[in-house]
Amino acid sequence: MKNSHGRSGRPDVMQVLAGARPDELDPARLADSPRQREDLDRILAGAAESRATRSQVPVRLRGGFGPLGAATALAAVAASVVVVSTVGQREPTGRPDAHPRSSTATAGSSASAPDLHVDGRLELLSAARKAETSATGGTYWQTTTRSENVEVAGEKGGLFAVRIASAEQWSVGVRAGAQSLMVSGLDSVAEPLTPADEARWRAAGSPHTVKFEVNNAVGTDTLSLTMGTRPPMIMRTNVADKIYSLGPRSVSYQDLGQLPSQSGELRHYLERLYAPDSGAETGSGRAAWVLRQTANLITMPVKPAVRAAAYRVMADLPGVKVLGRVSDPLGREGVGVVFPGTDRTPLGITQQRLVVDPATGAMLSEQQVLVEPSARAREAGLKEGATLYYQATTRMSWGEHQIKVPKNAHH
Repeated sequence: MKNSHGRSGRPDVMQVLAGARPDELDPARLADSPRQREDLDRILAGAAESRATRSQVPVRLRGGFGPLGAATALAAVAASVVVVSTVGQREPTGRPDAHPRSSTATAGSSASAPDLHVDGRLELLSAARKAETSATGGTYWQTTTRSENVEVAGEKGGLFAVRIASAEQWSVGVRAGAQSLMVSGLDSVAEPLTPADEARWRAAGSPHTVKFEVNNAVGTDTLSLTMGTRPPMIMRTNVADKIYSLGPRSVSYQDLGQLPSQSGELRHYLERLYAPDSGAETGSGRAAWVLRQTANLITMPVKPAVRAAAYRVMADLPGVKVLGRVSDPLGREGVGVVFPGTDRTPLGITQQRLVVDPATGAMLSEQQVLVEPSARAREAGLKEGATLYYQATTRMSWGEHQIKVPKNAHH
């Protein structure tokens, strides 16, 4: 759902990787090229749906949550993650510097929390009421997120878990002349997840490049990842006046301003956007898709009444499980929302969850939780309840000034 991956920072290595990058994924070509605008429009048509399942590269596509910047994230990830096989395929209070280090307990209390659907639904409605009182406008809609992806690398008999973590700032200009800017890869690192994983990595010779498996449309791919750190990257995310993707549509700030603010009308609007060929045709597939779009909307610069309506849609969707109080990966308390259905990955069966703060109406985090580990995951020490991916929002608000660009950032 886009950004949570490690890069070495060594010039010689980066030159080699950049040389292997296709021209169409060159970040330098994303700003003004007509070809890139066409490519962005094409990619955006499918960007939001790809976020409903775990990405085939360790990069979250704003979900955060359906950004127009999804296409630029694909360019960023090309610098450090290389496909080896040829098989087709938000500021709420928190602790942004916290890095969960356990292979088994990063899912928070949601792994063992009882199903308190009635109370949980009331808390979602409380979040809706709080959302109605949020700020209404500004020049830039700005979010800061921290994300972490966990993968398993190495050979059988010596598998180890790797965490790929970074932060991102995104400032979306909504007024005439205001440009959108994304700084990704802040504090970027790829390293063994736990001390035990580090010992297994060292036993394997401390490889600078590791490989792991990810899903694609027809099976699995093998990706190579460079261990270590890397400077952040700057991306311009404007495509004419389009600033986000909502389902299959690329939308402008004016489009967002015209969304219905009544929950029934908003749900009907989103269901009309549902495309059966890009997800499950009935039942939980449709509900999960609509839940994804409501989560997207909550993080966008929509009217407070629309954000509140999105929470009310979320509370009433069939098959959506609303938990009692849980903690997100940064230790912040909220109400848990579990997506209908599960996904099968090389590391086992996973489940998507959201954590919402009913006291502020803020979206705290999105997680992908391991509910049935594969043999590969178990060998690496990953157990049921482990968080394989999270994106935690530490800021989501209006601002009048553009974000500052780090001096060491790559353009």
